[in-house]
Amino acid sequence: MSAGPAPQTLSRARHASRTLFAALGVFGGVWGVHIPSVKQQFELTESGLSMVLLSIAIGAVLSLFFAGRVIGTLGARRATMIASAVMGMLLAAVLNWPGLAWLLPAGVVFGAAMSLFDVAINADGTALEAASGRAVMGSLHGSFSLGGMAGAALAAAMLSADIAPEWQLAGVALAVVVVVWTAARSMLDAHPAEDSAGDEPQAHFAWPRGTLLVIGLLIFSGMTAEGVMYDWSVLYLKQELAMPQDAAGVGFAVFSAAMAAARFGGDALRSRYSEHLLLRNGALLATFAMAVLLLVGNPWLALVGYACVGIGLALCVPILFNAATRVPGVSRAAAIASVSSIGYSGFLIGPPLIGFVAHHASLTAALGLVVVAAAALAIGARRVSC
Repeated sequence: MSAGPAPQTLSRARHASRTLFAALGVFGGVWGVHIPSVKQQFELTESGLSMVLLSIAIGAVLSLFFAGRVIGTLGARRATMIASAVMGMLLAAVLNWPGLAWLLPAGVVFGAAMSLFDVAINADGTALEAASGRAVMGSLHGSFSLGGMAGAALAAAMLSADIAPEWQLAGVALAVVVVVWTAARSMLDAHPAEDSAGDEPQAHFAWPRGTLLVIGLLIFSGMTAEGVMYDWSVLYLKQELAMPQDAAGVGFAVFSAAMAAARFGGDALRSRYSEHLLLRNGALLATFAMAVLLLVGNPWLALVGYACVGIGLALCVPILFNAATRVPGVSRAAAIASVSSIGYSGFLIGPPLIGFVAHHASLTAALGLVVVAAAALAIGARRVSC
């Protein structure tokens, strides 16, 4: 930062960032609970649903190649506002498309907008951490998880109240966009070019290699496991363990709540313990918990397992995103986009792989991907100095 913002400005920016991360979580939480609604509305098989999720992942990854340039041109504030408006419109319309042929391209655009929003608020969050001289990324990602919990709980409550899913999605989308546009006015509005020190850092997109590649592969493992939990955890409880959809939605909320709690405490842990040990031990917890809940197949044990998986994966993204922004010669937005391009590829591989295995075996067997991904994160955590 070329000049230190005033304490009041930093305080407002922290509140704004927490709100924006929470808003992204609400989008994800409501979407997660309504994935079965999409499956039912369009009469999709697991393979068909995987294609919808794959379209979103494709849009998310493609967006990363120009996210740094967009944020560099518009600033994080405008990029965040535009992306939220697109996300809101598409979420509101998701159950109203004529068929799968419309749903898939809409998914690509939705994923691109979500990815741009994600990079913008993370770049602004790392700028806030650098400007304030204190760890805040854990609490910001904790706000995302808290938003996911709130969104999932709200959607589950509205399902219990027999509110039509179409009205739920439209109402939540409108409310979240209004909140985002209000909060965005207090962002630091970081531009990638402002990180310049000596040689101008690359502000658009940095092809991942060296340290960025290692960090990206670790994020790939963590985001694969986390993404599968977001997309398939409700359907697993509903379809495999015969829970009602509103009760199954509580599983998503439990996962998000546990992740949120661990992230809010994560900033203090980062100041006391080695970050690679936090990554490794958390990933081991997620590996063990997911393996046990899939083997036992008990609904209530599954909820406990979801909480443990959430705790175990909680610090992966906050630690590794921040580590990426410390790589010299690359701007914050470009570094986050670079490692996210690998990390989000987990969402490209996850949906079709889950659908393929679920179609030929079972969804329970397919969710073993979480065990594999978390174990890979645990093994690789020592390869990067965070």
